[in-house]
Amino acid sequence: MLQRPLPSLESWVSYLSQADIPVLKRTVRELARLRENEDNVTGRQVAGVILQDPLMTLRVLAYIEATRRTNQTADITTIDRAVMMIGITPFFAKFDGLPQVEDSLKEQPQALIGLLRVIARARQAAMFARDWAVLRHDLDIDEVIIAALLHDCAEILLWCFAPTLMLAVRALQSENPRLRSAAAQQTVLGIRGTELQLALAKAWRLPELLLSLMDDTHVEHPRARNVIHAVNLARHSANGWDDPAIPDDIADISKLLGISGASLMERLRRLVDIPPAEGGPKP
Repeated sequence: MLQRPLPSLESWVSYLSQADIPVLKRTVRELARLRENEDNVTGRQVAGVILQDPLMTLRVLAYIEATRRTNQTADITTIDRAVMMIGITPFFAKFDGLPQVEDSLKEQPQALIGLLRVIARARQAAMFARDWAVLRHDLDIDEVIIAALLHDCAEILLWCFAPTLMLAVRALQSENPRLRSAAAQQTVLGIRGTELQLALAKAWRLPELLLSLMDDTHVEHPRARNVIHAVNLARHSANGWDDPAIPDDIADISKLLGISGASLMERLRRLVDIPPAEGGPKP
């Protein structure tokens, strides 16, 4: 656990890219349950468990790239394909006895709460991204889902390995409500989460396609905008559906999908519980 910020972006990347990433206790439990019926388990079932946990998703993708054969030219951009590449039995053998984040943060309950909130937000972003990718007839929906799920993985990892510093970031924002996350991170950590995010993804050699979908500068691409808008809406709605940024989110998403704000709100209400007096346009 880091108690003080590291001196440079490169040192942060070196430390976190070599860290033994913990996963959620629920993930370990669900994978153990599937392993009991290993002969009848499908890759899709295993992938379904992995995709509920951005930390486990990251572990699997990083492992695939680290063990990639030199003659393997095609990128593995989805968890289904990754599990298929590894094989069911080798997968269970390789990902046995994983460290659990609830154990590593048991002495820091407030940091664990902070981590679980970011993970919940990542899951919500992935859910939004999936729904809109279906509506847009995206050719590979799982790639969009993974990009949304992992978009804020640097923040998740910082909660895992620098919990005291992340609590200081949160305290600084509580004292200065108008202070943006990036500025608070720069003050406390000496880096911004967005720059760490992309640097880590490159260190893990994640596929270029996922990198482009996770990069907020690629707003010219509809698939990237799908991810960006999903992440933004998940972040803003975590503050409540009366967050002042949400009307702009709804306008941007409606434009991307080519539907009205009212139709979008109707779709969102099928996915999440939105109080009737909040959340922008009403159907």
